[in-house]
Amino acid sequence: MPSFTMNTSAVQGDPATLSPAEARALFRGGRVSPTAGWANGFTQANLIIVPLEQAFDVLLFAQRNPKACPILGVLDAGQTGGPLLAGGDIRTDVSRYTVYENGVLVAEPTDISAWWQDDLVTFIVGCSFTFESALQAGGVPIAHIDQGVNVPMYRTSVRCAGAGALSGPLVVSMRPVAPGQVADAVRITSRYPAVHGAPVHVGDPSLLGITDLSAPDFGDAVTMREGDIPVFWACGVTPQAAVMESRPRLAIGHAPGHMLITDARDSDYLVP
Repeated sequence: MPSFTMNTSAVQGDPATLSPAEARALFRGGRVSPTAGWANGFTQANLIIVPLEQAFDVLLFAQRNPKACPILGVLDAGQTGGPLLAGGDIRTDVSRYTVYENGVLVAEPTDISAWWQDDLVTFIVGCSFTFESALQAGGVPIAHIDQGVNVPMYRTSVRCAGAGALSGPLVVSMRPVAPGQVADAVRITSRYPAVHGAPVHVGDPSLLGITDLSAPDFGDAVTMREGDIPVFWACGVTPQAAVMESRPRLAIGHAPGHMLITDARDSDYLVP
């Protein structure tokens, strides 16, 4: 299992008040931190970067699995910046990356310039961090933010629809919710369909093939209050799980929980 180690050195000041450009500059300068709660009001995103020869398979995989892989933007082959990260650089502006060769995690760098090729295509994928502020505003606590850890993520027994050479399991993120707030959590997140939307499952994790909530495949376990119900959302780490299974020659992603902070606003993806 990949380790996805991380440095959680303290952030000076409140990261929630940073602008996206300020947050990206910190990461470009070497700061490493999970990004839940950073740059409040601005959209965070997953990454999957592949050579042009695999790009159509990734695009088709996303089209066939929109709940797990909602595409917010695609950069042209070799392009390192764009409107979602004005003045930024996709190679340096994420806190930590993952690099896979033939499906094997070979590095977790803070800068992917050494692996960059002119044929690489970047897919920017919606992230459930986008609706967390709305959940908090609606009175639904976010355990991993309150506990200062990375969100727990799990491979499931649910298979995604394959596309070309790409296939793999659905990955989900989990947030424990009090029974009386589950309906609120579903209602609030359903208004953000471009960033995973409503949960894919509520309750018994075994129905997703998850045997132990205290042992997530990615991220960190969270402490659940007595009576809490586990609620599961589709997760943008799903393409990386497909990469591990399908073994393309090269793929690059974000380290789970270490997202690209974009210039888009969460409200841009809110459906009235």
